[in-house]
Amino acid sequence: QVQLVESGGGLVQAGGSLRLSCAASGRTFSSYVMGWFRQAPGKEREFVAAITGSGRTTYYADSVKGRFTISRDNAKNTVYLQMNSLKSEDTAVYYCAARTYGNPTNGEYLYWGQGTQVTVSS
Repeated sequence: QVQLVESGGGLVQAGGSLRLSCAASGRTFSSYVMGWFRQAPGKEREFVAAITGSGRTTYYADSVKGRFTISRDNAKNTVYLQMNSLKSEDTAVYYCAARTYGNPTNGEYLYWGQGTQVTVSS
């Protein structure tokens, strides 16, 4: 069982930056692929970024490539999402998730956090 707790969301102006954090419980954090997803009002949840357990490989949605960076610190059981050049269309609830195998870009993750709101004002 893994518990995930996101933090770092908030209100920011377009063009600004935020860094989200996701703290995980458990002793095997480095064995999990970690992902970030988001869901805007009235829309389906969508993939944002993912990172392998070692941190060597990352994946990004086209809509955030070049603006967002996913990273992890396995010593701290934490994964991060650095979001730069934010746009109004990035407004959503952001969720982190954990899985042990499979396609990192689909939504079939085992564990999910409760989400953190990101609002970008234009």
